[in-house]
Amino acid sequence: MATENLQSYELMIIFTPVLAEDDYKTAQKKFADFIKDNGGNVTHQDAWGLRSLAYPIAKKTTGLYWVVEYSASTDLNAKLEVQMNRDENIMRHMVTRLDKYSIAYNNRKRNKNKEVEAVS
Repeated sequence: MATENLQSYELMIIFTPVLAEDDYKTAQKKFADFIKDNGGNVTHQDAWGLRSLAYPIAKKTTGLYWVVEYSASTDLNAKLEVQMNRDENIMRHMVTRLDKYSIAYNNRKRNKNKEVEAVS
């Protein structure tokens, strides 16, 4: 696969809140590995953990959030979509294409957070 065909994306998945901690980590690893196995490159992962939802989904008011930034060819997203729709532990998911400004913003935000943690 040629590197010029790679696009940057951000994937947010909301898992059902009834998952055990090990199952939550296993699910994260499963999708990160799926991206890597299909020619993608995972740039950054962030497990936000349990958060309140803006509105109930399947009678649940909380969800386990996971955000992953990756670069891949555009056809990977269709394969990823199929896998996410098959997984009954996923309540919602959203893939966003990142432009160069979004990537720079995310990098600045991550570096700023690291500086704040180092000072604390």
